[in-house]
Amino acid sequence: MAVMSIGHTLLGLLETGPRHGYDLKRAFDERFGHDRPLHYGQVYSTMSRLLKNGLVEVEGVEPGGGPERKRYAITEAGVTDVADWLAQPEKPEPYLQSTLYTKVVLALLTHRSAADILDTQRTEHLRLMRELTRRKQDGDLADQLICDHALFHLDADLRWLELTAARLGRLAEEIGA
Repeated sequence: MAVMSIGHTLLGLLETGPRHGYDLKRAFDERFGHDRPLHYGQVYSTMSRLLKNGLVEVEGVEPGGGPERKRYAITEAGVTDVADWLAQPEKPEPYLQSTLYTKVVLALLTHRSAADILDTQRTEHLRLMRELTRRKQDGDLADQLICDHALFHLDADLRWLELTAARLGRLAEEIGA
């Protein structure tokens, strides 16, 4: 699975207006971090890197109850960087050799039940699909789209599990197990 660019995402959020680090974290978590919220340290280390690279600037500093609160704003270079990132297509992930395939082959080579591995994985996929379907029913449109994306990938995985289960005998012969 492709990893989301946190730096570009924070820059995109800043393009809608200057914000403090904690506001950026909250906006990120609300829009993109349902499953993996950002840690504050990740926000501030990313902002430090973006500042060093000239993609953001400190618009103001306010005293607070703790450390000073910096208000970040995107620079023209930052706007250009976000635009370039958005225009680049993501590399399709073909999953040409998944961990699951490796487990199936190793099970066959070590005379364990590859069918059991596939059955266990099928059960886990179906459990997650039920959970995402419930989440999708209760979610807003953004959450529905995120869940649909995951469900389509899980469905493709399930089809692969079924096909692999049907071909286990032939695979065992070909790898000499």
